Amino acid sequence: MTSPSLPHSSPARADTVPRAAPEDAFRAEDGRFVGRLHAELGRFFEGQRDVLGAISADTLPLLEAVAGLSSGGKRLRARLCYWGWRAAGGDPEDPAVVRAGAALELFQSAALIHDDVIDRSDTRRGAPSVHRRFEALHAEHGWSLDGSAFGVAAAILSGDLCLSWSEQLFAGAAAPGAARARAVFDLMRSEVMVGQYLDVQGEVAGAGQDRAGAVQRALDVIRYKSAKYSVEHPVVLGAALAGAPEAVLERCSAFALPLGEAFQLRDDVLGVFGDPATTGKPAGDDLREGKRTVLVGYVRRLGDEEQIARLEAALGRVDLDETDVAELRAVITGCGALRATEELIDALSAEAFAALDRLGAGPVPLAALRGLAAAAVRRSS
Repeated sequence: MTSPSLPHSSPARADTVPRAAPEDAFRAEDGRFVGRLHAELGRFFEGQRDVLGAISADTLPLLEAVAGLSSGGKRLRARLCYWGWRAAGGDPEDPAVVRAGAALELFQSAALIHDDVIDRSDTRRGAPSVHRRFEALHAEHGWSLDGSAFGVAAAILSGDLCLSWSEQLFAGAAAPGAARARAVFDLMRSEVMVGQYLDVQGEVAGAGQDRAGAVQRALDVIRYKSAKYSVEHPVVLGAALAGAPEAVLERCSAFALPLGEAFQLRDDVLGVFGDPATTGKPAGDDLREGKRTVLVGYVRRLGDEEQIARLEAALGRVDLDETDVAELRAVITGCGALRATEELIDALSAEAFAALDRLGAGPVPLAALRGLAAAAVRRSS
């Protein structure tokens, strides 16, 4: 019995269609989708402006903070959802996938807002993080009580509002596979929350945890906090929304999960070695926040006692300066932790691209997923 395959158009003759045609078609269609996504979010925010404004004009900074954050970024999750939908034969003009993409964007905004509160991050995408934005609003108006506490409270509420709006948008994504897509969406939300908990629990448990399991614990955090909701679930959700059978969804996962893990590993490398001018965050922030990343796990596995002690003494210190960060980079590089992480990124990327070749998608969705995958693991921001 043959396994189900994804719908695709008949292959064109090689002598009549330029080799770059699928890539050109991908870029054009991808741009149209992103434009529709922006318009959908714009309409939604305008509607919510009326809702919040009818309650009180004092609530509008909540909307402005969310809309401001949601206006940036690469739209990776929404675009992966769209191309999962297209790979499964979804109509490019159907508004359901646009609403699903907008829901993913607002879920991402909620995760970023809450993550910045947890990590006490000052910036996001080169601008003040939401809790710092509300802290500045408190100072600007000369309000009483603790401005920092107000900023955190307002950011938590902004993130909660994002979650509510995300659900509202997703509920309006009516399509043949809406019920199966709903199961993916619900699982995604639960996994992100428990993955975030594993992250913060790992930070406080710190050096007391056994060294042998450090890399695997970090990989577990990567999988559930980021890889699944950043890449796997968006692709699978799009395909499910279009009505793809389970066998096809499994092939989508086989491609998207290792890609998501490689994507987050690249993010962790950039968190230590990235250029703030391109990442939008201060260099070494992951070290100041005490993140137990795979890089740190490999130092604990591969480093000598002195190297491990130097890292553990510095990890989580908010006062690390550029010299301190440079010394920790030297430790991570010198013991082979960076090389081991890069090799893992390469292995996961190879696994993802091999699975993509088995997906059975048409030439344009295949070019799209290949292009987005390459950008995810080779990025500098």
